[in-house]
Amino acid sequence: MPGINEVAVLAGVSTATVSRALSGNGHVSAATKSRVKAAAVELGYVVSSNASSLATGRTKNVGVVIPFLNRWFFSSVVEGAEHSLLSHGYDLTLYNLSGNGDERRSVFEHFLLRKRVDAVIAISLELTASEVSSLLDMNKPIVGVGGPLPGVRTLSIDDEQVARLATEHLLSLGHRSIAHIGGNNDVELDFHLPTHRRVGYEAALEAVGIPIDPGLFAAADFTLQGGYRAAKQLLGNPRKRPTAVFAASDEMAIGTILAARDLGLHVPGDVSVIGVDDHELSDFFGLSTVAQFPAEQGRRAVEILMDQLHPDRRAPASNIPLRFELIVRSSTARPGG
Repeated sequence: MPGINEVAVLAGVSTATVSRALSGNGHVSAATKSRVKAAAVELGYVVSSNASSLATGRTKNVGVVIPFLNRWFFSSVVEGAEHSLLSHGYDLTLYNLSGNGDERRSVFEHFLLRKRVDAVIAISLELTASEVSSLLDMNKPIVGVGGPLPGVRTLSIDDEQVARLATEHLLSLGHRSIAHIGGNNDVELDFHLPTHRRVGYEAALEAVGIPIDPGLFAAADFTLQGGYRAAKQLLGNPRKRPTAVFAASDEMAIGTILAARDLGLHVPGDVSVIGVDDHELSDFFGLSTVAQFPAEQGRRAVEILMDQLHPDRRAPASNIPLRFELIVRSSTARPGG
């Protein structure tokens, strides 16, 4: 098995230059880097991860913590982050914190601190001050996705504005009886996402003088099955059936479409439906939605993290707003149309 010395001799450089060229740490001219890589390929030299981490203090591994693994949104953010990390030569270690508080403490007090990760991406997790400080004290940069975190660079969606946009789309079509399927205290996610989306929905109605009707709100758990059950109750009411439904996630919106069909209702002729996310099944169901581009969120988090891993390029803590976009499909139309 050829070693670093053989690569250095073939490329005509020092072993230190070979190390910098292949690790990406330190300045090496493009021509020299190309020559070193060509020599490594010709000799079949593979960088030892153990040796590299001892020399640089880096493991080329990033820890990613998420609240759920079986939800499309979270897995899509992780997928985007993973693709970007691979392009930078980094591995990913995933921690799913859907269990109890002991599991979370174990991850933050032991695994992330003791296991060899260079940095952490927290997706839709509202980290405590002690969790943040313990990681930063160990010189492990953090990037948050989903909401602001004191002392941390973050990316976040304005959930109130997302909900207002979805509701305003229904209002612009002429709907005045608009129901909302959101969350309750039992399913309140970090950064209070369900609450913010309900606030945005209510603000859009109040802006055009429509009073808030508590009977047009139904709580669910942000799953397709939960949305189906909630929609069955809202749409099955013969005295106060809404003409439109804004669901706080696409999965709940798809559940609403299925519930409407099971009740013999036509979407959008009898009821319009809009969600949030642009789920991979949204186009199949013709679902109008507000897209929030989760894979892009993961990629952007990694780009910020790469800056944080270089002390000379680190920026101060800030919260960067993420883009969202209304996508109109066939699940929304004018009332009765």
